[in-house]
Amino acid sequence: MSDKDPTPPPDNPSDTAEPGPPGSLLDQYSFIISGFVQGVELAAATVFAVLFAIGVVDLTLQIFEAVRTGDITDPLVVISFIDTGLLLLIIVEVYNTVLAYVRENETRQIVQLVIYTGVIAMVRKAIIFRTGEYATTTDALFAAGSYAIIIFALVALLLAEQTYGSDSALQAD
Repeated sequence: MSDKDPTPPPDNPSDTAEPGPPGSLLDQYSFIISGFVQGVELAAATVFAVLFAIGVVDLTLQIFEAVRTGDITDPLVVISFIDTGLLLLIIVEVYNTVLAYVRENETRQIVQLVIYTGVIAMVRKAIIFRTGEYATTTDALFAAGSYAIIIFALVALLLAEQTYGSDSALQAD
């Protein structure tokens, strides 16, 4: 048997170091702040998860109450359920976005989540849109046109991201 260890020494001595704060004061500060920010991100994700759970319970109770009173056939009540459901989907997408930041996912996935959230939010606005909520018909038409432009822009962004955002599409050029 030989006294020599068959494994070569690491190229960088820091490769064998235990995970923890680096040596300089600036590196240690950066390490601590990064941990703090990640903790705050996780707390935000927890808040959104709790909000979602509360929202689901509330929506369920609203539906049971509408069934009990017979208001379930009222179109405005059904639209309010849809509104609440879409709001819950927005909360889920924001939660997923926060988790993507915490997991340090690639920017492409985070952009997709933000676009999905925007599309859901604008569809929600379009569904609950009521011309009677505006002072004039012109104001209502202007708002509807604005919603349409934003929705088309978000869908165009989503299509562009799916078409040109993949690594394989960029490498093919």
